[in-house]
Amino acid sequence: MKYATLGNSGIQVSRLCLGCMSFGDPASKMHAWTLNPEESEKIIKHALDLGINFFDTANGYSAGTSEEYLGRAIKNNVARDKVVLASKVYFNEGHLSKAAIEREIEGTLKRLGTDYLDLYIIHRFDYGTPIEETMEALNGLVKAGKVRALGASAMYGYQFYNMQLCARDNNFTPFVSMQNHYNPLYREDERELIPICNQMNVALTPYSPLASGRCARPGWEADTMRSKTDTTARGKYDSTEEQDKAISARIYELAQKYSTSMTAITLAWHFAKGVTSPIIGATKTKYLDDAAAAFNVELSAEDVAYIDELYVPHKIVGAL
Repeated sequence: MKYATLGNSGIQVSRLCLGCMSFGDPASKMHAWTLNPEESEKIIKHALDLGINFFDTANGYSAGTSEEYLGRAIKNNVARDKVVLASKVYFNEGHLSKAAIEREIEGTLKRLGTDYLDLYIIHRFDYGTPIEETMEALNGLVKAGKVRALGASAMYGYQFYNMQLCARDNNFTPFVSMQNHYNPLYREDERELIPICNQMNVALTPYSPLASGRCARPGWEADTMRSKTDTTARGKYDSTEEQDKAISARIYELAQKYSTSMTAITLAWHFAKGVTSPIIGATKTKYLDDAAAAFNVELSAEDVAYIDELYVPHKIVGAL
């Protein structure tokens, strides 16, 4: 495993992050394909064995049971100070109001079984709450020792820039990471958001780095519970299937060239693009092994250009 500093935070994270949306009680009705506590712990333990120390969840994943399963697995397998735990806030009553943030952090900490969070991420931009109120509330969590660092997720570049300016102008804690929607099939953030992050030394930790598997297998569909029931993924990618299948085909070609998996090629593409730690959702341990193989691949500039060449503009998916 390789490691990097998360923006300006000083926090060392593995260059693969385990996304924990795959863990949780299906009865929550968020997803039908999430794993139970024992299956979740098996994946988390394998991630730890590979050297992954960075874990990402959210208060809304499977009605909080994702946080519960992650917290239980961490307690059973590793010292708390050896891992970096991230969770998110927004898809809750009050979104990013001061009252909501102060309420939701307490629930997150309780479910994770910890008295502090390494990284607290705002899940989306809140149009209904003044930026100053949100940033002051987040800063208060840092000052209180409940949160070590702050991150943001899918939003427009100008929104992120304005929030960072608010932090600077009021001496609040700025964001050190951006969890945006980014992969070879969806590159809209290369226009504004990613350059802003690069300018501010904000670490890129994209979600859906494999385009929900469409950059990890030769066929567009897979015969799995997730592929059959994940309407969110269908909404992200299926409307542009015809044009994007050609990009996936090129990833497959490069996988053959380097005698590795499409997953490894796609993640090597992310590293070539300057991504700090893509978030990998895994329901099988072999998916993590495929991801770790990316460190054995170094794509040339020509390889990256070959993947990028066929891209056409897409409608915005992620930012609200």
